[in-house]
Formats: sequence, structure tokens, C-alpha cells
Amino acid sequence: MKRIFTTLILALGASASVFAGNPDRRGEAGAYELLMNGWARSSGFWSMNSANVRGLESERTNVAGLASVRRTEVVGAYTLWMQGSGVGLVHAGVAQGFKDNTVALSFQALNFGLIERTTTESPEGGLGTYRPSFLNIGVSYARNFSNSIKGGITLRMISESLGNLNAFGFCVDAGLQYVTGPKDNIHFGVSLRNVGTPMRFRGDALSNTVSIVSSTNYQLTVENKSNKFELPTQLNIGAAYDFWIGKKKEVSPKVYKQDYRITAVANFTSNAFGSDNYGLGLEFGWKEMLMLRAAYRIEGGMFKKETRFNVYNGLSAGFTFDAPLKKNVEEGKSSPRLGIDYSFRMTQPYNGTHSMGLRFSL
Repeated sequence: MKRIFTTLILALGASASVFAGNPDRRGEAGAYELLMNGWARSSGFWSMNSANVRGLESERTNVAGLASVRRTEVVGAYTLWMQGSGVGLVHAGVAQGFKDNTVALSFQALNFGLIERTTTESPEGGLGTYRPSFLNIGVSYARNFSNSIKGGITLRMISESLGNLNAFGFCVDAGLQYVTGPKDNIHFGVSLRNVGTPMRFRGDALSNTVSIVSSTNYQLTVENKSNKFELPTQLNIGAAYDFWIGKKKEVSPKVYKQDYRITAVANFTSNAFGSDNYGLGLEFGWKEMLMLRAAYRIEGGMFKKETRFNVYNGLSAGFTFDAPLKKNVEEGKSSPRLGIDYSFRMTQPYNGTHSMGLRFSL
């Protein structure tokens, strides 16, 4: 298993040379909603917890973490994306585990609100409104190959439509996680995201009628073709370390637990159509019920106004309250849990990006 894992890590790592960050290609891709993470727990880490992300949220960071779901998990989240811009982001999904396998269905939708319709003949509007529709749906599978190795894959359908204009495509995400250490407290992860088919807009909106002036005047319908665009491929490589603090409690023979945890994470992200970014994060946990987290992500050129291409200044933070719904559960069994998540990502301008999530775990 370790040889297989090492081989796959090297294969994915080698792909960094193919999908290496290239700021000169910025804006040449499309479907950038694939890089928008609205899950309220992982976004508090700026999605930099690819080494230790767990549950359904991992489908947007490192799908290998989905293998931690042993029974059923239902999650929903809503994001005010750059509050003041009028854009909302909805995430929802369900995951089901059985033995060492987990399957999940998730979707993401963008809400742009109503936009005033204008044309070249009527630039002032007055022609009504329209509502764009951006939706992607993912089907994921993850497996525990051993106590140390998890792997997963997601097939995602992408749909973008604007009235009678639409684009459609598919992409694949894949990821691996490896855990080791005396307390399973050392984590490594790698994921490759958004590898898929080029997309192209098609529809009646690309057709227009022209008049041909000759001895007999007549009209022709001319159809324009849009250029293809690539998907924003991304490579993540991360590590995490758990520091367990507090008095040891024996929960079963030779198995001990501690109440306090401090987790440090580090992550490097290579964007094929933009600048690479990297950063660090910390999370404090108490009995895995209350968790506080913060992270800082750095992108090339972000500290100078003239070279800055991102409204985010790199700071994110969040909290989780995750409590069991039953007391005095029999040993060896888990209680259903209800979790509330919140995250904040600072922006300049706008009023930051706020995400709220609700999860139910059996």
C-alpha cells in the first residue's frame, strides 16, 4: 500500500509541471465557479486543509477525505460571496458510507439575482431582466485502502446558461490522503482538481439576421461560433499535524483520548491559469465539539496594488459547534450529531465573504 501511495503521489506531483501556475494565462479559462468553495468549515481554512479535510466538504478540496464518512452525512451551506456584490453561493449534498467505501452526491449553484437586460440598440435597458444559471453536480467515491491511506475520485457535470445561450462540460477530481504517527496525528494529502473537457457556449443568442442588398433584397441568418475555453485545473499538496493536549482518558483498553487539540496545516496550490498560492492555518478543538480556526493564504503580487489581481487579502477564520444529539450512547456506537459552521474571508473592497453551514451526521 505504501508503494502504491508513493507512486500515486509522485504521479500527481509530476503533474505540477504540466499544471504549474502561470499568471500570464490568467483569464484564459472559464467555469471559475469550480474554484469557489462555499462549504463553511473548510473555507475557514481557505481550503488549505487538503491533508486532513474530512466528510462531504472534502469534495471541493481533496475528495479522499470523504472516506471518513462511515454512515450518513447531510450538509448544506449558503455563502454571501463578497457581500455587496449581490452574488450568493449554495452548496448541498449527502454522503453514505458502507464498510470501507463512501459515495456522495453534491451540487453547487450560483445566485446572481435579477440583472437588467441591455442590447447595443438599448444600452439604457428597459427590456426586462434575466437570471443566469450556473450549476455543477458531483458524484464522488472514496475508499479506505488501509488504516493509513484514503483515496477518492469525483465526476462533475458543469452547466452554465444565460437565456438561450449555454455551455456544458465534465471534469474529474482525484485525491489521496496519508496518515501516520503515534496518535495518527501526522497527515499528508494531494489532490488534482478540475481536469476535464473544454467548454463552448452555444445557442440561438449567437445567431443574428443580416440583410443582403442586391437586385432582390433578402435576409440571412448568420450563426457565430464562440471560442472554446479550458477548465481551471488545480493541484493541491498539503500537510497537517495534530497536537493533543490535556489529561489522558482511557476510553477502551489501551486506547486514550485527550480533550484539547491544536492542528497546524500547510498547503501549496498550483493554479494552471493563475498565480500559485500557499499558506498556513491553525485550528483549536475542544472535545471535537467546539472548533476555532484561522488561516492566511499568500498569492504572488498580492502585497502591491499594481500587481494585485485578487480582492481577497489572504485572511480567513471560522468556527464550528458540533454536538451529539444523544447522551449515554453504548460503547462502540456513535451518536447522531448536529453541526453549525461559519467562516469569514476578508476582502478589499466589499464586506468580506460569509459562509454559514448546517450538517447532520448519523
